[in-house]
Amino acid sequence: MNRIYDITRTVSPSTHVWPGDAPYAAQYAMTIANGDSVNLTTVTTTAHIGTHADAYFHYEAEGAYISAMPLAAYIGPARVVTVNKPSGPLMPADFDHVDLVGGERLLIHSHVSDLPDDQWPDAIVYPSPELIAWLADMNYVLIGLDSPSVDALESKDLPGHHAIHQHNMVNLEGLMLKGVPDGDYELVALPLKLDLACGSPVRAILRSI
Repeated sequence: MNRIYDITRTVSPSTHVWPGDAPYAAQYAMTIANGDSVNLTTVTTTAHIGTHADAYFHYEAEGAYISAMPLAAYIGPARVVTVNKPSGPLMPADFDHVDLVGGERLLIHSHVSDLPDDQWPDAIVYPSPELIAWLADMNYVLIGLDSPSVDALESKDLPGHHAIHQHNMVNLEGLMLKGVPDGDYELVALPLKLDLACGSPVRAILRSI
C-alpha cells in the first residue's frame, strides 16, 4: 500500500508569518451553539501562510497571478533530499551526495523542518541562481523548500525568485519534511485558484512510489 506523507504546516493563529504579513484569524459569523443552522467561518490571512506556492506576480510586476500558474508543475514525481548545510545559498556541489538526474521536482529538507509552526528560523538555506539553472537544464519544473523563502531572508533583489521565473519553474515554501525519508515520491500540492493573488496556501502531500 502506498504511504501518504502530509508535508503541510498546520495553519493556526500561532503560525508564524513573514514579519509584517497578516496572521491567520478565524471568526465565526454563524454558530450552531447560538441557534444558527450551520457554523460559518470567515478566514483572514496572508496568501503566504504556512506551506504555500508563490505566483510570479509576487515578484514580477507583470507576472501571472496564482490562478494562472501552471498546475502540472505541482503534481508529479518529486525527490526529497536532505542537506546539512545550516545556512546560505545552495550550489550544485551541495548535492554531490545524491543523483538528481532524471528528476522533475526537488524538495529540499533542511533543519527548518525541525522547528515548530510558531517559530521563525534565524538562518535558512536557499537555492542559488546557479543551482536553479543547473536543475532547469535537467528539466526540473519545481523547487520546494521547508524554509520561508527561496532567497536569503534579508534579500531585496530576490535573485532566486527571478531565476525560477526566468527558467519557467515554480516554487513551494514552508514545507514540513520532518520524518520523510529521502527518496522518490509523487507530489500533490495544488494552489487555490485565487484571482489577483500573489500566492496561495497549499495542502501538500507525498505519496510513496
